[in-house]
Amino acid sequence: MDWTDPIGICLALVMTLLFIMKIGRFWSSSSSSKDIPPGPRPLPIIGNLHIIDLKRPYRTLLELSKTYGPVVNIHMGIKKMVVLSGYETVKEALVNQADAFAERPKIPVFEGSSKGKGIIFSHGQNWKVMRRFALSTLRDLGMGKRATEDYIVEECGYLIEKFESQKGKPFDPIMIMNGAVGNIIVSLVLGERFGYEDPQFVKLLHLINENVRVCGSPSVMIYNLFPALGFLLKGHKVVLRNSDELHAFSQVTFIEHLRKLDRNDQRSLIDAFLIRQQEEENDTNSYFQDGNLKALITNLFTAGLETTSTTLSWGFLLMMKYPEIQQKVQEEIERVLGSNPPRIEHRSKMPYADAVVHEIQRFANILPMDLPHETTMDVTLKGYFIPKGTYIIPLLTSVLQDKSQWEKPGAFYPEHFLDAEGKFVKKEAFMPFSAGRRICVGETLAKMELFLFFTSLLQRFTFQPAPGVSPSDLDLTPAVGFTTPPMPHQICAVPRS
Repeated sequence: MDWTDPIGICLALVMTLLFIMKIGRFWSSSSSSKDIPPGPRPLPIIGNLHIIDLKRPYRTLLELSKTYGPVVNIHMGIKKMVVLSGYETVKEALVNQADAFAERPKIPVFEGSSKGKGIIFSHGQNWKVMRRFALSTLRDLGMGKRATEDYIVEECGYLIEKFESQKGKPFDPIMIMNGAVGNIIVSLVLGERFGYEDPQFVKLLHLINENVRVCGSPSVMIYNLFPALGFLLKGHKVVLRNSDELHAFSQVTFIEHLRKLDRNDQRSLIDAFLIRQQEEENDTNSYFQDGNLKALITNLFTAGLETTSTTLSWGFLLMMKYPEIQQKVQEEIERVLGSNPPRIEHRSKMPYADAVVHEIQRFANILPMDLPHETTMDVTLKGYFIPKGTYIIPLLTSVLQDKSQWEKPGAFYPEHFLDAEGKFVKKEAFMPFSAGRRICVGETLAKMELFLFFTSLLQRFTFQPAPGVSPSDLDLTPAVGFTTPPMPHQICAVPRS
């Protein structure tokens, strides 16, 4: 071919383009154009980024689902993604076809911070082994049982003391709540607790909070789509630096445990991991290596801390916003408990409080885009062909606000979880912990924490806005981050007589 000939150059370009389209699976022998999910037309290089709200992308994706339907094809940069919207579609994918949607995509910032280890962003057999170990060990240590309930009730006492020390004056509760919730994770992972002012503990909580916030920033989003631009961006560098510090904390912690390890007295998840590590030390294929332990500890702290404390922060804000709902919860607490501390056995006798806790989770919608999934095989969903290896976004906000499932999806309405007689009712579309193979490992723990912390605090305090702020002034706009906490605000925890 004559490379000086314009026709030859054009032919070469066409052939190159066809090759790229073929390997990029723009078409497949098992699908035709009518099988491909619909979506907005992408631009070269940037795809559909020009129409995406980079700070709150879930809002754009929700609007696109209204235009294109429950299965939408979008291009984030050159990366093709499929967005799933609505309860029926998300359930069909994550539950009914669970195996086909069970993988995680390899996302640069998380591959850099966890290197495919741990649970949350691990892959294949490593994920299966670590998830199975974590679940069985946490259950053995009492997750969801009386032993963990006792930990939480004890921590409620420390938390109440801390709130009482504020003497009804305005304060920001987030770090205090992080400390309380973090201590429940510490009790399971390390077998001990920290004081709320412990410098090491405060630093650990700060690192986790900063990482969760920065991971949801436009800077990290652009880095994940265009890693080659990393030298121009700083967000991912903060995440990686903080992750290294978290791993260093884990390293020091489990070395101390190794020195006093007692095979017959497993007090924590770290003890159980180290014993398995010793048992499999001659197995070159063992997954019980230091890298997995460090990533596992970081995963449990990050997931267990951030989701529960953020949900409780929303709970306080919503009780200030809707004092009549707060009063109804307190009346039920008085009627059922009196001055006795709440226990899980009381939940069935307190349907309104239980409904309020569930509605806080639904309304707060703290993980609106879920964690991303990836298809493990070619799959058909709602008549559309989705090839193996496709990046999947299960839009949880569309499930928790599905008009076909919720009477008042945009309002804070505890009656979503109550029948006509005031009894608590479960809702299948209640998916704040996701669903399917990748559902949150700590779901039972989080449910226990939310009920006990929430009712214990409302038993002792009435939450009010800072002086000069009326309930109508309170802003329910979520902040920007990997999760969606409320905007920074102060509360007054007024002791109840």
